[in-house]
Amino acid sequence: MGSCKEEERKQQKSVWVHGPIIVGAGPSGLAVAACLKQSQIPSLVLERSDCIASLWQQRTYDRLKLHLPKQFCQLPLLDYPKHFPKYPTKHQFISYMESYAKHFCIEPKFKQLVEKAEFVNGIWRVKSQDCEYISKWLVVATGENAEPVIPQIQGLDRFNGNVVHTSGYKSGYEFRKQKVLVVGCGNSGMEVSLDLCRHNASPHMVVRNSVHVLPREIFGCSTFGIAMALHKWLPLRLVDKFILLMSNLILGSTENLGLRRPETGPIELKNITGKTPVLDGGALNQIKSGNIKVMEEVKEITRNGAKFMDGQEKEFDSIVLATGYKSNVPFWLKGSDFFTEQGMPRRPFPNGWKGENGLYTVGFTRRGLLGTASDAIKIANDIADQWKINKEWDNICSSYVILQI
Repeated sequence: MGSCKEEERKQQKSVWVHGPIIVGAGPSGLAVAACLKQSQIPSLVLERSDCIASLWQQRTYDRLKLHLPKQFCQLPLLDYPKHFPKYPTKHQFISYMESYAKHFCIEPKFKQLVEKAEFVNGIWRVKSQDCEYISKWLVVATGENAEPVIPQIQGLDRFNGNVVHTSGYKSGYEFRKQKVLVVGCGNSGMEVSLDLCRHNASPHMVVRNSVHVLPREIFGCSTFGIAMALHKWLPLRLVDKFILLMSNLILGSTENLGLRRPETGPIELKNITGKTPVLDGGALNQIKSGNIKVMEEVKEITRNGAKFMDGQEKEFDSIVLATGYKSNVPFWLKGSDFFTEQGMPRRPFPNGWKGENGLYTVGFTRRGLLGTASDAIKIANDIADQWKINKEWDNICSSYVILQI
């Protein structure tokens, strides 16, 4: 049986790609492909799923909206439609992605799961389940959120109720009138808890670590936008102090609600660790009213519920794991030490977009779509410079051959 599979792989066809290979057809991959197309450089986009932006289409809950205003979440060369609201919905964002791909005539090859990519003898060899693609350039665009993180919680496998990661959560309607344990207190944990409340469920949200909760807007302006504007003139720590001062005035103290703030400011913390502050969309009021109950860290899961570190024990009907995502790059990119074991570039922002031997990365800045747009432009410009040199060299060689004839 093993020899048959080996024989199949030997017969696997190889395709030379006249341009970069881009792995991933999410916002990052599409952004690079569009920027390359503007420079008249072809590319091949490989996508393991059957659609673009598969994380958004297949792994997000129904009521999801962009956490930041649309001007901070658009890709290069094409703005959102003017009639879109300030905070586009999930479905509006997907339609923007589809329009973006259509506008730039980007046609990914779907259902191409990359099993291995390696730089061999001066070229990149990228193997999917049925083909090997070869190119001078490889763009890793699978991003920070490729695979769900499933925590190791004692007893989780013996729980009698339903256990779902937020990647499989669609709506609180499925959990109506249930008592639900939500593990995680980031933006997803807060929004899922709020959604559960709106469907008459009883969410208990586990807060394991400290967390910054900020108002989405300050005086009608985006908190993130204000922070960016201030940072042009002030040190980051002063910006953080102002944001926290305004947050306490608008939201009140979160410490009294069991939401302890980290010692490092929210924007500085995101830049250092990638941990995004929670932008409150209404969950905080539900916590204050007692509809969302804040729980300490889980000690173990029982057959019918959970035991907590503070000694409490409660029964639950379902568990939602709002525990985030991780990169999957270490599983398929071989022979390169550009990425850490966690699948993130070793070089910090803004220098993590380019590796050696024609290797590029996009979507790993921990700065959302703004970082993606910035890196996509840099990558396309860098490849365009090489493309121009190669083209000039080809022309010189062609002229030389003609002269010799």
